[in-house]
Amino acid sequence: MRNRFDNELQTLDETMREMGELCESSISLCIEALMDGNPKKAQEVVAKAVTISRKEREVENMCLKLLMEQQPVATDLRVISAALKMVSDLERIGDQSNDIAEIVITENLSAANDILNLRRMADVVNDMVTSSIEAFVNRDAQLARHVIARDDEVDEAFNDAKQKLIEVFGGKNNVNMEYALNLLMIAKYFERIGDHTVNIAQWVLFAITGVREGNTN
Repeated sequence: MRNRFDNELQTLDETMREMGELCESSISLCIEALMDGNPKKAQEVVAKAVTISRKEREVENMCLKLLMEQQPVATDLRVISAALKMVSDLERIGDQSNDIAEIVITENLSAANDILNLRRMADVVNDMVTSSIEAFVNRDAQLARHVIARDDEVDEAFNDAKQKLIEVFGGKNNVNMEYALNLLMIAKYFERIGDHTVNIAQWVLFAITGVREGNTN
């Protein structure tokens, strides 16, 4: 019975990793679509958002089956409960990647100059997503805390983006404010992805230690 339960937990880990990889791919495609002005890449993000939502339901069903059929205790119960919480944040990451893609598709930004250093934001949050899922699969509390600490980088990058917008567009005539606001909105979506990743890392810590460390975003 325990062997079967361990195999099902391993399947849960693998499915969580698959969901994380979908989120990582969506974030990468978002920034590529924005920088290249490529709506086809943005459409791929829209399609991935549907797949991520489907994966969320798959994980939820898997967790509920484990809870009902196996009656886990202690650490196993925390792992399953954490996974149920984590998939909600992963799904929101998919949604916010989709929101970025929709801006690229509908607002005709063409190839955007990276004046706000959005590529750097995307790289950081993508690494945070990767690390948070690895922390869960490997039950690595130190890595989870590292993810939480990196959120300061994302917040700093967002604040820098706001300041850069003021420097570039402030006080000028004939400014394309819609373009500027779309870039700021994209930066905000990346900032929110960082917040959701922190939530994931906090649930990883709960799975390992039984304590939800840090503030909820």
